This record gives sequence, structure tokens and C-alpha cells, in this order.
Amino acid sequence: MKEDISIFSDESKTNELLKIRTESIIDFSGTYEVIDASTKEKVGSLRRKGFKSILKDEWEVLDANGQTIALLAEDSLFKALLRRILTNLVPQTFYITASGNTLGIFKQTFNPFLPQFRVDFSMDTGNVLDRRLGIAALTLLQIIEGKQS
Repeated sequence: MKEDISIFSDESKTNELLKIRTESIIDFSGTYEVIDASTKEKVGSLRRKGFKSILKDEWEVLDANGQTIALLAEDSLFKALLRRILTNLVPQTFYITASGNTLGIFKQTFNPFLPQFRVDFSMDTGNVLDRRLGIAALTLLQIIEGKQS
């Protein structure tokens, strides 16, 4: 399906911050563009690593020019397989890494009814990752995960 996702500053939905969209229809290794809603500029993209993501979610984080700047991946193959069998009973953790360095961590808190994550970009002291891409990645992960459940 074609995706067109909006991220707002609050529940009133009066201030749109980001748009996430794809031009592809049903693309297993889809690339999702992240657009700043106020400036209409492309922030970057997130590309799912198709077959690798069957067993363990992996995404490439691309800059506005389409160059890979980081990798977003689930914490371990064993835990990923457990999650696919036990669904939300095993909390997820994702790492965003570049050149062997961790830039960010998304750690799910245990709540079988509502997915909640602690997000930490504090180790990215060089600001390699645009935080808008990080927030878009977490949003996209939750939407894709929700469709798989």
C-alpha cells in the first residue's frame, strides 16, 4: 500500500511536523521519504532491508541525497524470533549505528497493551543523525509492526 503518514506536535493535530511517504505500492523493501512539513524539504529516507527484515528488522537511514548514513536494527536475532512467536511479550530494542558507533537507542517499555519507547540520542555527540529522521524511524517501525501483528 502507498503510505502517507503525518507526525504532529500534539494531539490537537494543528501543527504538522513531518510527513513520511512512499511512492511505491506494496514494496517489500520500501523506501520512505521524510519531509519537513513546514519547509517541504526532504530530511532523508528510511529504507527497509526486505528479506533481512523477515527475521530481524533492519533499515538503512539515508540523508537527503540518498546516501546511507546509519543502520537501524533490532537488538538480536534470537530476541527478534521470540518476538515474532510471542508478539509483544518480549520488549523490543533497536539500535541506530554508524561506523560502529551507536547514535541512538529505542527501548520498548513492557506494556502488552500500548507500545511505548524510551528514546536516547545522547551518545550521538557529533549530531550525525538528524533527530527528525530518528523520530520518523520510530513512528514508521510502530506502524509497520502494527500491520504485521
